[in-house]
Amino acid sequence: MLPLTLDGSSLTIENVIEVARHMRPVALSDEARARVAESRAWVDQVVARGTPTVYGVNTGFGVFANRHVAREDAQRLSRNLILSHAIGVGDPLPEDVVRAAMLIRANTLAIGHSGVRPDLIDALTAMLNHRVTPMVPEKGSLGASGDLALLSHLALVFTTDLVDRDADSGEAIFDGRRMSGKEAMRHAGIPRLVLGAKEGLALNNGATFSAAVAALAVDDAAVLLDTAIVARSAARRVARVR
Repeated sequence: MLPLTLDGSSLTIENVIEVARHMRPVALSDEARARVAESRAWVDQVVARGTPTVYGVNTGFGVFANRHVAREDAQRLSRNLILSHAIGVGDPLPEDVVRAAMLIRANTLAIGHSGVRPDLIDALTAMLNHRVTPMVPEKGSLGASGDLALLSHLALVFTTDLVDRDADSGEAIFDGRRMSGKEAMRHAGIPRLVLGAKEGLALNNGATFSAAVAALAVDDAAVLLDTAIVARSAARRVARVR
């Protein structure tokens, strides 16, 4: 099966189903990679200069938007944002929902407006291709800022601190086994990433799991409708024969 090329603008529900349920491989397009790198270069310049003050780049979040964040604290802030919001509860979401969300998040980042490194998108696509599936609790946050808790649990698996603690890596399924995120990524041969400025916010600020569930539901509804039409047609033919 040919890889699905992510460009940030042409992802379809059919593509989501191919990757989430039929394991189609994924890759980032060269054009999208260039856009993402250019966007990241701008973020790096803002962090290096310290001005202008840009929300989420060199400031705190929410009520702390007026707090300036020093360059040396940018990495810690991004990681703390993920750790502080990984507070979901309940049973894990099904694998196809998590895979759909990973694909949709990677495609959103590929637009090139989020200020992340291409490395983050490469990590997500590598996880999809090697079937590393984060364990994401089904109950978390949903609101104007998006699926913060669910996306934070996803991000735990492929991001890390300068001091890499197994306990802070979440959990994932790899090769049919449940294990820590750190262990799953190690077995798959995918490096975990230390987040830079803005990247924590870019990972957990979006309605990505909502979009994933919706895409899968649309496909399921189409299958049910087609099945109902076929069943009804068959029933009418049987009735005519009798």
